[in-house]
Amino acid sequence: QVQLVESGGGLVEPGGSLRLSCAASGFTFSSYAMSWYRQAPGKERELVAVITSAGSSTNSADSVKGRFTISRDNAQKTVYLQMNSLKPEDTAVYYCNARGRGRGYWGQGTQVTVSS
Repeated sequence: QVQLVESGGGLVEPGGSLRLSCAASGFTFSSYAMSWYRQAPGKERELVAVITSAGSSTNSADSVKGRFTISRDNAQKTVYLQMNSLKPEDTAVYYCNARGRGRGYWGQGTQVTVSS
């Protein structure tokens, strides 16, 4: 059974930091590219950051460049999103996504709220 379980979301003040985690099971994690997406109320889901299966390459949306960092630990089957200098416009539900071998999987999402 494939599972992607996100954690680490919460309420944080502007300028603060959070680290999201996504624990994977039920598939060959090291063979899948991993991504973080987010969806704010009334908006479409957007790609935040992506990392290749081996972790050798990453890319991120212009809106988070220099503030968010995606990383992975293939031994722990976990992908992370370190979020620094958070802004109110970063408020959204953050989703973990796995893509590879012609398949894709989604987690259930974790809420991030940036507010004073």
